[in-house]
Amino acid sequence: MGIFDFFTQEIAIDLGTANTLIIHNDKVVVDEPSIVAVDRATNKVIAVGKQAQKMHGKTHENIKTIRPLKDGVIADFHAAEHMIRGMIKMINQSNKLFQPSLKMVICIPSGITEVEKRAVRDSAEHAGAKEVYLIHEPMAAAIGIGIDVEEPMGNMIIDIGGGTSEIAVIALGGIVCDKSIRVAGDEFTSDIEDYMRRQHNILIGERTAEIIKIEVGAAMIELENPPEEYAVHGRDLMTGIPKEITVSHVEIAHALDKSISKIEEAILSALEMTPPELSADIYKTGIYLAGGGSMLRGLDKRISMKTKLPVHVADDPLRAVARGTGIALKNADRYQFLIK
Repeated sequence: MGIFDFFTQEIAIDLGTANTLIIHNDKVVVDEPSIVAVDRATNKVIAVGKQAQKMHGKTHENIKTIRPLKDGVIADFHAAEHMIRGMIKMINQSNKLFQPSLKMVICIPSGITEVEKRAVRDSAEHAGAKEVYLIHEPMAAAIGIGIDVEEPMGNMIIDIGGGTSEIAVIALGGIVCDKSIRVAGDEFTSDIEDYMRRQHNILIGERTAEIIKIEVGAAMIELENPPEEYAVHGRDLMTGIPKEITVSHVEIAHALDKSISKIEEAILSALEMTPPELSADIYKTGIYLAGGGSMLRGLDKRISMKTKLPVHVADDPLRAVARGTGIALKNADRYQFLIK
């Protein structure tokens, strides 16, 4: 390792609505929730990532928790910059003397506007990046799954993240047609909150709804090995007293049905836009699912039934995009689709 390598640090960032992952030297070095806690009086950032997540929904008036990204794009510029900076600091724990200059590849949703792109770039530059490259999420997911994106073969990738679901058909190192909808993991979580309030008269927080989604979340009622019922604690709307109820995957499948239908519609409309030669390829290769949302029980089966196509879930769906961003970083000079 030469002295100049020491001064330049190359990192790949999967800047997600729900989680942010940073890859350095081919390893995931940071995997934290995308959230910061701020002191209202001084506007100073108190905690980032997991520490801030613990405070979410439990703060008093001097502290507020902010999720800087909404629907896959930066909603709070100040908080986003501090979050990126705080997470980069987690890598450089041992080296307190000087800050190396950073070269970053950051992935962004495919349906993002120029203004939103600018916000990502500015946040990265304020956090210390000297060189910033951007890559579209479906492209990063495809590379992370292990697809050769530069081949003249069509592949359909669906990346269901926290804020957005990205559906793209990729061939020859480019996105041929894409559809980005703002229905994804966060929407599922709020569906569960609404369902609990309407159906069981119980008020639950975002974190509890998220846990229910992980424990008993399902996209369809008939599952091969259904999860056990889960005990939920929240506040009774009638009495105001905390209480417990149990929910099953059947109820959650009902609660999520509308949102999943929206994703299915978007998939069908992306398939309609696909040129016929690529449609022929997709018939053979099927559809690839990545992102945390693709871990919802039975979702692959449901999409497969709807499209009559084989559906493959990526090996480690949560990290597929981050892995792909890391590979793109190593081949930054070779890949033409990186946006400088």
